Amino acid sequence: MPRPKRAEVFVPTEVAILHSVQRCVRRAFLTGKDPVSGIDYEFRREWIRKRLELLASVFGMDVLTYAILSNHLHVVTRTRPDVVATWSAREVATRWLRVFPGRRIEEQLAEPTTSDVDALANDAKRVAEIRLRLSDLSWFMRALTEPIARMANKFDECTGRFWEGRFKAQRITDEAGLLACSMYVDLNPVRAAMAATPEESQHTSAYDRILGLKGQKMDSAAADVVVLEPPAAGRQIRETPVAKRKSQRSRRVSSTQRRISRDAWLAPLTLAERSSPGPASSRSGVRASDKGFLPMSLKDYLKLLDWTGRQGRSDKRGKIPAGLASILDRLGIESSMWCDLVWNFKKYFGRSAGRPSSLREDAERSGRQWCWGQQRASACFALE
Repeated sequence: MPRPKRAEVFVPTEVAILHSVQRCVRRAFLTGKDPVSGIDYEFRREWIRKRLELLASVFGMDVLTYAILSNHLHVVTRTRPDVVATWSAREVATRWLRVFPGRRIEEQLAEPTTSDVDALANDAKRVAEIRLRLSDLSWFMRALTEPIARMANKFDECTGRFWEGRFKAQRITDEAGLLACSMYVDLNPVRAAMAATPEESQHTSAYDRILGLKGQKMDSAAADVVVLEPPAAGRQIRETPVAKRKSQRSRRVSSTQRRISRDAWLAPLTLAERSSPGPASSRSGVRASDKGFLPMSLKDYLKLLDWTGRQGRSDKRGKIPAGLASILDRLGIESSMWCDLVWNFKKYFGRSAGRPSSLREDAERSGRQWCWGQQRASACFALE
């Protein structure tokens, strides 16, 4: 079956939650130690995490969960065109030029200048196009994967494709599908026997949230998206090439000196049931919005994640605690099928993930009569 068109899965003008997977080509190693060559690529995990953190501060995208594995990565995002709509033309221009400046200085991306921002902000047609791109998953993934491929090829002293092809995108249709998908992503290192528990699964969203609860801080990798002030009327500033490079380097350093919580760049997990509608744009400068995504506390999520992760071990199996079972019941998930739903997530869902009724609605939205997985997933949910 051919892959669906992107427009059948998501459009940049709609708020949508999407699970993306990007895999390396052939036997290329993204991270970890290559048993054939003996080269350890573990350092690349931080490349990717920092790049995700930077893009979360620029794009109209909420990063909900992520996991970086040996030859592929998972990212669950929520597109936020409603947040992008609140940005001024100058802010749109500044954010775009932080990621796509169009030129380099000493192998580094150039900092956008006031004239660059002014020229772009005054082009209404171009700004409208960029607004769409800033909430477009395809552009987000392009900004994530292309620099990683260039750095990996440079390190490996080779050329050619690093990624196997375009990323796979799966639409999450409801909170039940989102909870299962989030835990599937966070437990990937446990499933791959790379870690025994979530708190040992480095470079996952669960690991970052656990350290955030413990109060751990880190240097922010967020881009400085403060709107540049135009120069005073009649005033022109001329810098020599050397002075300009020094100024740019100092601005680059100053933008990363902030200390933030380890999970501050991720979207908050808890969705307040009585929260007011609207974009809830973040003023922190490290993420698009402050809106949560699951109807449960972070502590309950981590408890359920830990319990679910232990069920993969024969010596740790047991009955789900009553408090956690009530969360699943509220979402219409059969407690007895929960572990199978998470551990075998790909078996149950194709281009969309959620309750059978939500899958039917999603099929109708995209002009189809059915959605792969409807019948198989029905065993994991209460009758609707």
